[in-house]
Amino acid sequence: MPTPTWVSDAVFYQIFPDRFARANEHNPGLRAWESRPTRRGYHGGDLRGVTGRLDYLQDLGVNAIYFNPIFHAPTNHRYNATDYMRIDPLLGDLKDFQDLIAAAKHRGMRVILDGVLNHTGREFFAFQDVLEKGENSAYRDWFFIRSYPLNAYGRGKATEYEAWWGFRELPKLNTDNPEVRKYLFDMTLFWLDQGIDGWRLDVPNEIGFPFWEEYSRVVKEANPEAYLVGEIWQLEPEWTKPRRFDGLMNYPLRKLILEGLGAKLPNTDVVPSAVRTSSLPPSQMAAQAEAIWQTYPAENNLAMYNLLASHDTMRTLTALRGHAAKARLAYAIMFAFPGAPAIYYGDEIGMRGGHDPGSRGGFPWDEERWDIELRDWIKTLIAVRKNSAPLKHGDYFALLHDDASGILAFGRRLGAEQLAAVFNLSGQPAAATLDAAALGMLHGAQDLLSGQQYVVEAGRLEVRVPAWGAAWLVAAA
Repeated sequence: MPTPTWVSDAVFYQIFPDRFARANEHNPGLRAWESRPTRRGYHGGDLRGVTGRLDYLQDLGVNAIYFNPIFHAPTNHRYNATDYMRIDPLLGDLKDFQDLIAAAKHRGMRVILDGVLNHTGREFFAFQDVLEKGENSAYRDWFFIRSYPLNAYGRGKATEYEAWWGFRELPKLNTDNPEVRKYLFDMTLFWLDQGIDGWRLDVPNEIGFPFWEEYSRVVKEANPEAYLVGEIWQLEPEWTKPRRFDGLMNYPLRKLILEGLGAKLPNTDVVPSAVRTSSLPPSQMAAQAEAIWQTYPAENNLAMYNLLASHDTMRTLTALRGHAAKARLAYAIMFAFPGAPAIYYGDEIGMRGGHDPGSRGGFPWDEERWDIELRDWIKTLIAVRKNSAPLKHGDYFALLHDDASGILAFGRRLGAEQLAAVFNLSGQPAAATLDAAALGMLHGAQDLLSGQQYVVEAGRLEVRVPAWGAAWLVAAA
């Protein structure tokens, strides 16, 4: 089944619901909005708060939102669901969610939710029944029980039952059980009926392919345009085979971009990379970019969820050690690569933060504290991409790389229309020489980002790029 037609046109914005915006200031026990984020504290972000900020996202150019879990759960991250059929009360209720969906659709925005189907929270009704009744529970086969009684609230890793990474609070579901499948499929269909446009699936590699093939069939029969994107951290083409996922979270792309700009990414961030002591040279970046493109079919490449940061990583500016020009260049590379670009909430205004929970701070709504230059740059990238068919739908092809100058260039092609993306990954001005005829730019070229015009000399385009700069070239009108 083909990938959804809308995804390659999408620009995603990821929202961690407790930390983006809050409309209800009166919930008891909330931490100060911009206090240092913790794993257990609540800042009080809610759905009505998001609805009230949709104009902000529309102004940025965003047309798709990915929400971290919003279902009833006892933590601020909500990856341990108590009830998949209920909005967490701290976030609002079903009416608030329906209002949000309606307001988003009115603005032409899509919404996808986070599906955590591998494990539940220990307060989940079926697991609570097992805790209460033991071997007599009708739900004992919904989980992987090794021995009774269960100690779900003790210290140390779980031994009496299987849990995600051994954490007692995250009992693993038996997705081979037909009753479990029916529950998860019914839940999925319920939220599709509420108007969502797809799912980001959490840790899908911990569930077998047969489940996901049936899951995909159920989803696509209900809505062929629903987007299914898997949280897979490495190049693994089996996940995009027919009847599985449309796209994946493109962590390999994030790795090559940030390491190409000198970020030191520990193996707790992007696996299996070790900490680097120097930048990835353009030649290696080009090789890895080609590997990504060649690993997946073209339609799946165009449906990849491209990102520089998420709730599971340090923030972009933090990874780049506060280097604003490098951050702007990182976004220019990501937006030029095949796939749907994504922004982690607050990264567009220069928010900083290390790993969980540091990357999950409250969004500062005081504009005087924003990096306006970064936000305007991302806004420009979005606007240009929306008007470029090759950037949204075109194939990828390599152009050149030069480790000495720091130049990396690749192209996007859709029919006869081509775009050349040139990047300077060095702190000094540099130039790239491009074959004008091969790019269909015999009468010159224009940089869509700066407006600069280039003339052809002896069949060549000499493109001058400032330090940490980018140029997106198309044939001159």
